[in-house]
Amino acid sequence: MNCPYCKSKRVYNLKDNHKKCSVCKRKFSPKKINTDLRVIELFCNNINANKCAKILNVNYRTIQNRYSLFRKLIAYFLENEHYSSILDNSSYEEYYYFTKRQKRDKKRSLYKAINILGFYSNRKVFTLLMPKLTKYDRGEDSKNFEDYLKWHKIYSHYAYATPLSVFWKYLEESLKKYKGVDEENFFYYLKECEFKFNYLQNKQIEILKDLYYT
Repeated sequence: MNCPYCKSKRVYNLKDNHKKCSVCKRKFSPKKINTDLRVIELFCNNINANKCAKILNVNYRTIQNRYSLFRKLIAYFLENEHYSSILDNSSYEEYYYFTKRQKRDKKRSLYKAINILGFYSNRKVFTLLMPKLTKYDRGEDSKNFEDYLKWHKIYSHYAYATPLSVFWKYLEESLKKYKGVDEENFFYYLKECEFKFNYLQNKQIEILKDLYYT
């Protein structure tokens, strides 16, 4: 087994069944490393935390905490990757997302929606959370103004012809598997979807392993 932290092959056994790397001097448990790798694989396979805990026979809270950490690492990775590259914002589009609870509301208002601005740059989707729309307070004109906003969202001329339109559908379908995502944590679930949309599964696992052990 190579060192999960520095990839060195110079690893030796300790008496307590742990291993130690001669290069970075880190100690680790092979059993824990194997479990961590399985959690990463299941996360990238879109297995939810509850099912993952049952498969691995690990406490649900432990898996949930690990999934939360993965999402934060992914968010940092995507932000850093986007802003450190030469940007080619070939298209962009504003999108209004309603939570599961909001979708059940018969008086659903566009002002309650989560406002997202998506970019398609360097053959990848990148998203930003935007402030909610400011309430238009003119009585009977409010509904007409919402309809106006739907038809006059921010978008580039060729946005419809890029993967952005596909991503919005992917986002909606991906978030259906959760009983509900509160707005406080929505950003991290959004970034998870962005990550899984942009990268093939094997690449997801490779990236997440590097992020987790760095």
